[in-house]
Amino acid sequence: MFLIVLGIIVLSAGFILSKQDNQSARFATLIRVAGVILIAIGAFVSMFKKIETGEVGVKTLFGKVEDDVLYSGLHIVNPLIDITSFDAKTQNYTMSAVHDEGSKAGDDAIRVLSADGLEVTIDLSVLFKVSPSRAPQILRQIGADYLDKIVRPVARTAIRDNAVSYEAVALYSTKREEFQNKIFNTINQSFAKRGLILEQLLVRNITLPESVKKTIESKINAEQEAQKMIFVLQKEKQEAERKRVEAQGIADYQKILSTGLSDKQLQYETIKAQKDIALSPNTKIIIMGKGSPVLINGN
Repeated sequence: MFLIVLGIIVLSAGFILSKQDNQSARFATLIRVAGVILIAIGAFVSMFKKIETGEVGVKTLFGKVEDDVLYSGLHIVNPLIDITSFDAKTQNYTMSAVHDEGSKAGDDAIRVLSADGLEVTIDLSVLFKVSPSRAPQILRQIGADYLDKIVRPVARTAIRDNAVSYEAVALYSTKREEFQNKIFNTINQSFAKRGLILEQLLVRNITLPESVKKTIESKINAEQEAQKMIFVLQKEKQEAERKRVEAQGIADYQKILSTGLSDKQLQYETIKAQKDIALSPNTKIIIMGKGSPVLINGN
């Protein structure tokens, strides 16, 4: 396009010089020829338009947006047409409290009020792409700056509108997935009307007020202490049961003894005791008499 404009200027200058004195008129023809050559070269070069991979091109002729879309590749078009390229790949728009992590520098997190009046800070990532067939609609109704005009304000508004239905702690824990699904549906409906396709929504981080965080931590610590106490009590109960069973066994044994033992039972118990001593690793001297054996410890 630049060469065409330059050629037109040169050609006009040639016509102007042709109306001057004879000396200037000598160069007029040469200048007009140069202007025509520049226009021809510019028109030839402008006929070929390359659309990069993952992009689509929207044609504009004298301010009028045409409906047909140019996809990736080389195209021959009217040299007077302007081409606006749109990225048709998946794009990530992140709003984060961490500096240099989001799409905008600095703290760009979304601060909302929950149902219980607490301020909650939310980090959000929006994964989306431009619908190729609707790129002309986007250029015609929104323009090429759809990130700041649509993606950012729609996402932030959806977060704020839905957060007011939940308490802060619920957003942080039990209702987080439900909250994310509601935001997705809200943004998806808005994007669909404007030629954008929402692929995924990621609630990356939810930060509660410091006072609420301390309350939650205290509650968690109390629950952990309660669980620990339950374990101790169960252990003590099991130990008490073991001692009860042991005591019952001793009591039953003593009861049997109190009822009296026969001579044969006593003799049997004596033999068992002597056998245990005889099997001891210590040296023994055994003196056999008419009565029971006598065992003497050698140590």
